[in-house]
Amino acid sequence: MASFAQLGNDLFTGKRSVAVVGRRNVWYGIAGILLVVSFLGIFGRGLNFGIEFTGGTELRVGGVSQMEDYESRSDEVVSEIAPSSGEVAATTIGTETIRIQTGEMTPEQANQSAAALAEEFGVPGDNVTSSLVGPSWGDTVTTKAIQALVVFLLLVTIVLAFYFRTLKMAVAALVALLHDVVFTVGIYALVGIEISPASMIGFLTILGYSIYDTIVVFDKVKENTEHAFDTKRQTYAEAANLAVNQTMIRSINTSVVALLPVAAILVVGIFFIGPGTLLDLSTALFIGIAVGTYSSIFIATPLLVHLRQNEEEIKDLDKKVARKRRLEPDPEPAVEADPEVEVDEVGAPLAANVAGTGADEEAGSPARAEGQPSTTGRQIHPMAQRGPRNQPRRAPRSRR
Repeated sequence: MASFAQLGNDLFTGKRSVAVVGRRNVWYGIAGILLVVSFLGIFGRGLNFGIEFTGGTELRVGGVSQMEDYESRSDEVVSEIAPSSGEVAATTIGTETIRIQTGEMTPEQANQSAAALAEEFGVPGDNVTSSLVGPSWGDTVTTKAIQALVVFLLLVTIVLAFYFRTLKMAVAALVALLHDVVFTVGIYALVGIEISPASMIGFLTILGYSIYDTIVVFDKVKENTEHAFDTKRQTYAEAANLAVNQTMIRSINTSVVALLPVAAILVVGIFFIGPGTLLDLSTALFIGIAVGTYSSIFIATPLLVHLRQNEEEIKDLDKKVARKRRLEPDPEPAVEADPEVEVDEVGAPLAANVAGTGADEEAGSPARAEGQPSTTGRQIHPMAQRGPRNQPRRAPRSRR
């Protein structure tokens, strides 16, 4: 932990630096590959929407004591009663509940399937529930989610444009935002994770977290670049890269703290509870937070610098910085230390070895009055050559 804290301190002070902006083409390439793979999964394999979006029937069998071959047994029972219902997907919820999802059924077929499942697994008929979901409900959820996404993006664009006083910062933040959503949805498509209404809520939550992390980085970029314009000592790219380095450890720590409880919920959902709202929501959040951390560090700021590099004020700043560096004299070479002079921990000569402070020299000598040069070439003040003033000594109170 100490070395990690030291790394964060070095990145903040500029003692160490990660060339995030300078290697932006590398990050663009990585992001491009990830997005291509995501699009191949989305448009090639397709998304696995739940019955809330496609419509269908869900049956739940509770209190099951014998779970052996529950998938094949459920498939046989449902397919025999409703052969036209399509594929049957059976999963466990907890240790005693089976969830069976299939295509649309008539109410009569649903009731017959519930009775047959109760007999197959040896449970009372009241332990089996059935629900019919129409596709219109899923269409409504999808429409509302798209509307919420559009409104969110518009509001974010307006707020960022006014706060940072440049539309390009808003554009860079939105690109990082869309990168997070597309990659998260792509993972769902590639792995075949079912998309439920809880997953949609998770996707929308990712937007808020991602934009929050990006704004924190951009706020530091704004502070550093304004200082660069005032001092003319750093280019815009250098100031932006320093801002990313200064906020990097903070972004990583924030993401780790956010991922720990989400990971705990994810583990509980996978191994103990099973498929459901909790698992769907935590899966989307875990993927989105991890991807959002990457984009806020390696995508947003490099893209911002790329978008602004051709602006006249940025070019003018770079020219002034280059001119100032050419005109500044080279630093004076360090004076070699005298091997006969003792120095302290920081390399300064000890008072007893400085010229003019020896005990055998008279206090009123001309050398003391004028001040002798130190090892750094600077004159020593006459008062400093005399050493510390003798303080009066008083007897203890008990001896007065």
